[in-house]
Amino acid sequence: MLDDSLSHADATQDDLASAYRSVRQLSEDLAAPLSDADATVQSMTDASPAKWHLAHESWFFETFVLRDHVDGYELFDAEWPFLFNSYYEAEGERQLRARRGMITRPTLDEVRAYRAHVDDALLAALPDLDAEARTLIELGLNHEQQHQELLLMDIQHLFAENPLEPAMFPVRQSDPVDAAGELGWIEGRSGEAEIGCDGAGFAFDCEGPRHKVYLNPHALADRLVTNGEWAAFIEDGGYADPALWLSDGWTWVQENKIAAPLYWRTGDEGEWYRFGLAGAQQLDPHSPVCHVSYYEADAFARWTGYRLPTEAEWEAAAAPIDSDAGNQLDAAAEPRPEAVRPAKGLRQMFGDVWEWTASAYQPHPGFRAAEGAVGEYNGKFMVGQYVLKGASCATPRGHSRASYRNFFYPHMRWQFAGLRLARDL
Repeated sequence: MLDDSLSHADATQDDLASAYRSVRQLSEDLAAPLSDADATVQSMTDASPAKWHLAHESWFFETFVLRDHVDGYELFDAEWPFLFNSYYEAEGERQLRARRGMITRPTLDEVRAYRAHVDDALLAALPDLDAEARTLIELGLNHEQQHQELLLMDIQHLFAENPLEPAMFPVRQSDPVDAAGELGWIEGRSGEAEIGCDGAGFAFDCEGPRHKVYLNPHALADRLVTNGEWAAFIEDGGYADPALWLSDGWTWVQENKIAAPLYWRTGDEGEWYRFGLAGAQQLDPHSPVCHVSYYEADAFARWTGYRLPTEAEWEAAAAPIDSDAGNQLDAAAEPRPEAVRPAKGLRQMFGDVWEWTASAYQPHPGFRAAEGAVGEYNGKFMVGQYVLKGASCATPRGHSRASYRNFFYPHMRWQFAGLRLARDL
């Protein structure tokens, strides 16, 4: 994976080749437990088949690096760009997103052969690539890390639809920890502050430009909201009280009969279980709640009498914290939020779950999308979505930073998303 201090300007050929092999291998390892059928089925329109993820990642490198920067390169298959382009209008027609599950051919093994072909060609070409091409490789690696988390999200959603609730990975053992205790509060910075990427190391275009913000006096909760606290919200009728919900959120709850976080199940005696990528396991009341929508997070915050933090409040607090620490993805294994460990100060800012903020996903002041197809990467999605900050247990370690902006629509909850509370002072 790319080191935070490594950018296309100072990366050596060996550094970039090593990072490329590492990221590409993790994708292969994540998909290794899957059958061809597992990797082909699409469980909903927001999800994509694992096979599609694996091929699309290679399509990115083949299209924007090999095709555009390597003289004489011939496409692996001239028909595959139609299958594996995602949303790049500049690259022409493509398979509809909702019908990616119809791509029964090529097979998973053929997609793996495609990946190997692209890898061999790119690594062979690397010594002669210019700075622009190396910048695109760096972007592609970070793009692939995003798809690694998406692959895990989508497979979990798919397996949850199977009545047998199959496991993708063995249960990951964790050391028992003491309960975190009562929620504590950490006063945040107030007055003028700066947020956004500072130009050191890689960042996506939507993370900049860096700019000034004004923060009113506030405090952030010192830890994430737990499953046990969410169970209390359910028992108190939180999902049945319209006074707690935004109008659109209440409509969403009623129409979809939402009564608990996604993947929560009840046992014969009413006890809670959670379905994950290691199958169904008894719910740990001390672990962070996961797979909740913005609507749910906002309703829970209202129930407590507090609120969600803004993007600026969260980022200003997270800036001095090590973004590579915490419970994040290091290898192909069960991603699972872990119980918070007793400590002082802000905890779990990076890892376990992405944290919903109260901020809409809008451009930072002065933002301009890049020219060409890669300019479609983020800017055109800046409407109707909310920002999530941090990282999750399914985020490859080294991928995130304080300025990172994840974003989803308010009803979505198949991502590894939870929340931290904030309050005004």
